[in-house]
Amino acid sequence: MSIQDAYDRGHVTFMGVDLLVASGALVPREETELLGNTALATLRRQASPSPTIIDMCCGAGNLACAIGTALPSARIYACDLTDGCLEVTRRNIAHTNLTGRVSAHQGDLFAGLAGLGLEGKVDAIVCNPPYISEKRLEGDRKELLDLEPREAFAAGPYGLSIHQRVIKDALSFLVPGGWLMFEFGLGQDRQLKILLERS
Repeated sequence: MSIQDAYDRGHVTFMGVDLLVASGALVPREETELLGNTALATLRRQASPSPTIIDMCCGAGNLACAIGTALPSARIYACDLTDGCLEVTRRNIAHTNLTGRVSAHQGDLFAGLAGLGLEGKVDAIVCNPPYISEKRLEGDRKELLDLEPREAFAAGPYGLSIHQRVIKDALSFLVPGGWLMFEFGLGQDRQLKILLERS
């Protein structure tokens, strides 16, 4: 289904869950199901019967809602910067009957979760951040901006500026042995591995 078709229909299926879509938030992509399914498999192997999870850069709330649907004992905090993303996320939380277990928070990355007492208590952080370089958005990937917001894609000169910031701050939120899981672009794996090893 094309992005325009998804907006016209007003919903998509992500990890088997029906979700609402609207302009202002990235339409959930099939490739992001790899991150969601990896997170589910990882969390199901963990000892915590009621995992605490952060969906950072939540967009439409697709990861938060799909993981929340699959793990009924999980408590999930979805966070994003823009009004458009938070509006769609809140609608999806209600649409999937997850109010009370999944909550939406607005802010610049972890600043949106300040004061919630999550430091040192999070079992997993899943993050599908923007990861397209500014140069590519002005060149071979400029068509991405035809229908969807620039904030969903733009990530500095190398496409890793958000990854860098999340890696820097994630450790203070994770429990010992907790997981940080990202989506990233083709060819970014070596740079991301270096960033993780340096942290």
